[in-house]
Amino acid sequence: MKTASTFAGDVDFALIFIIGVSTILLIAITFVMVRFAIKYSRKKNPVATQIEGDTRLEIIWTVIPTILVLVMFWIGYIGYTPLREVPDGAIEIDVTGRMWSWTFEYPNGFQYDTLKVPVNTPVKLNLLSQDVIHSLYIPAFRVKEDVNPGRANYMWFEADKIDTFDIFCAEYCGLLHSAMITKLITLPDKEYQDWIAANNPATAEIDPVTEAARFTKAKGCVACHSIDGSKLVGSTFKNLYGSTKTVLVNGEKQEITVDEDYIRESIYQPNAKVVDGYVPGLMPSYEGQLSEEEVDKIILYLKSLQ
Repeated sequence: MKTASTFAGDVDFALIFIIGVSTILLIAITFVMVRFAIKYSRKKNPVATQIEGDTRLEIIWTVIPTILVLVMFWIGYIGYTPLREVPDGAIEIDVTGRMWSWTFEYPNGFQYDTLKVPVNTPVKLNLLSQDVIHSLYIPAFRVKEDVNPGRANYMWFEADKIDTFDIFCAEYCGLLHSAMITKLITLPDKEYQDWIAANNPATAEIDPVTEAARFTKAKGCVACHSIDGSKLVGSTFKNLYGSTKTVLVNGEKQEITVDEDYIRESIYQPNAKVVDGYVPGLMPSYEGQLSEEEVDKIILYLKSLQ
C-alpha cells in the first residue's frame, strides 16, 4: 500500500514492530509447547515426574513480556500523540458524514464531495455526522477517526505526495456503507489556491444549473437517488420532476405530481409521503440543515434532469 503522509512511516513502524514481536513469541511458545508435549508425553513418562519450580525462569518469562508490552505501548503512544496535536496555521475543512456520502466545506464556504488539499501543508478536518456513526479512513495517509452525531471530532495530516487517494467509511453505517467512498486529491499549493479562488461562492460566476448539480452531489443526494434511472434506496432523479407517483399517506395510497412543493416537503419531512415500493425511515429530515435557497438549488437540478 502506498504511503503519502508524514504519519505513514511511524504508523507502519509500530505495526511492523508489533507484528514482528508477536510472530517471534508465537514461534517460540509453539516450539516450547511441542517440545514439552513430546518430552513429557505419557509414552516417555508413564509415571508422572515431579518437576521443581525455577524462580529465575519465572522471573524471566514475566519480566521480558512486560518489557515488550511497555515498548509496544510507548511506540504506539509516541506515534498517536502527534495525530492529536494540530500545528498552527493548518487549513481547516469541515467534513460532514451522512448515509452514504461525504461533504467537504472549505474555509471560503465552498462545498464539494471530493477532498482537495495542498501538498506539504497541514490540514485539519473537523468531523461531524448528520445521522449515525461513520469513520473517515484514508489508508494511504494511515489516519482514521470516528465521525459521530452530536459530538465533534477532528483529524489532521500533511500530504507529502501529489496524487489521488481513496477515502472510505470504516464504520458499518447501513445499507450502502460499502459505497460511501470518495477521493482525496493532493495538489501543488498554487494549483490549490487557484482552484479555491475559482470556486469562491462570493466571487465566482458559475452557471446556476452547474452550481445546483454540484451542490446536490456535495450534499450526498446522489448516494441514494440515481441520476441515470437505476433504482437505489430512493427514487431516481432522472425524469422525476413533473412525473406522477403513488405515495403512501398514513398507510393509504395516493397519486401525486412531483412538483416543487412535494420535493420541498420530501426534504423537510421525508416520511410524510413515501413513494410506494420504497422503505420509509431511511432518509433523515433536512429541516434546519438546508435553507430554502439551498432546496431551490436541488429543485433546479431535478428540473434539469427531465
